[in-house]
Amino acid sequence: MKNPSAFGTVMVFNDPMTEEKSLPPSLEETAVRAQGLYMYDTKKLPGNAWFAFSVVFNSTVHGHCTHNIIGADIAYQKAKGLPVVGGTGDFFMARGIATVQDDVAEGITYFRLLMDTKLYECYV
Repeated sequence: MKNPSAFGTVMVFNDPMTEEKSLPPSLEETAVRAQGLYMYDTKKLPGNAWFAFSVVFNSTVHGHCTHNIIGADIAYQKAKGLPVVGGTGDFFMARGIATVQDDVAEGITYFRLLMDTKLYECYV
């Protein structure tokens, strides 16, 4: 049976993150990465997704630490508010909101998101 909505499909990612729209000098050696998964959780088209991922820092500024993001990506919303639900290191017990919106998409092979994170609670 064909599944045009991709319902139940899980995608795992480990992608570089950069400031503005710049590309990293090396995709393998970036200071910040998004690592996690998303799954399609509806049979409607276009499909909604549910995200769970960590923003992983490996830099001289923040050391080795993370902040963790989890929540729903509703297909028809231009900007999605995903809660920051925790973190490690400099972001220990972080709370806040990560606003994510589509920036560029080229079919299913490439897409770029814009993400703006506002932390309202963080213990350093």
